[in-house]
Amino acid sequence: QPLAAVWILNYLGHFTGPRMRCLTSSALAVLAASGTRDEAAVDKNRPVTKVINLLKDMQKQLEKEADEDEEVYNKVACWCSTNDKEKTKSIADAEQRIDRLVNKIEEETASSSRLNTEIKNLEVEVEKNQKSLDQATANRKKELAEFNEDEKDTLQSISALKSAVTVLSKHNGGAALLDMQAALRSTFHTHQEKISGMLSAKESKTVQSFLQSPEDYFDAEPTFKQSYAPQSGEIFGILKNMLSTFEADLSQAQKDEMQ
Repeated sequence: QPLAAVWILNYLGHFTGPRMRCLTSSALAVLAASGTRDEAAVDKNRPVTKVINLLKDMQKQLEKEADEDEEVYNKVACWCSTNDKEKTKSIADAEQRIDRLVNKIEEETASSSRLNTEIKNLEVEVEKNQKSLDQATANRKKELAEFNEDEKDTLQSISALKSAVTVLSKHNGGAALLDMQAALRSTFHTHQEKISGMLSAKESKTVQSFLQSPEDYFDAEPTFKQSYAPQSGEIFGILKNMLSTFEADLSQAQKDEMQ
């Protein structure tokens, strides 16, 4: 029996865990059976008793370790279960967020495409408007230059008409008459079309006659002061009306230009 006990211990040294606990229980049963068959020799076989006690201690230790292992297992299983639920929820939330982001990306992509199309259309429109603006600016500059030139000519014509009216009203002749003749000829040449629409055929003939020989519109032999010939009153009225028309047209043109 001592040899059997030693062999059992050596054999059990090759196993661990649940199998070790099972074999230990079996070894205890075998040794207990041996002790029953030969109870008289118990005192003589103390090594066997030591082995039995040792196996009992091992059994207690193994049962304690088994309880600890079960506790650790329960904790790990609880952690795994809880962690699995949390991870599953996190995965589900992440998948939902991915779906939302995919939808958002698709919406933004469509919006971006639409905006790009609008931008291209607006660029074309801006380019077209810029060309129109450039053309309008060029036209405006041309119109302003023409207005300035017309204004200058009109002011000169108004000045010539005023001088003519003054000369006729003061019955001046000589050099003043010649200056007036030159200024009026320039005015009629510059504004020929406008004056033609302003005067009747008779008035136009009278003016042309006056421009050819303005001295004929004065008395040939003045007494106290040079005076008009009978037809001078008619040319005076024509020139005065022309002056009023030129001044009114200039005033209206300046107002239009300011707008």
